[in-house]
Amino acid sequence: MCLAIPGKILEISPEPTPRTGLVSFEGVKKSICLDLVPEAEPGEYVIVHAGFAIAVLNEREARKTLDLIAQM
Repeated sequence: MCLAIPGKILEISPEPTPRTGLVSFEGVKKSICLDLVPEAEPGEYVIVHAGFAIAVLNEREARKTLDLIAQM
């Protein structure tokens, strides 16, 4: 089973390859590869697995998932 966590993109690196961004996971900030979600922009939420953003999601869905994780 894989676990992917939602995070909010704070900024995107100006370097074109690989496309990376600073993503916040409830205050913990990590550099994440954004190559698989070229449409992602700062302020949006992405699902991250193993250092790669794999999907963009809306804030409501991100909050719902983060709330469920906090309950565990």
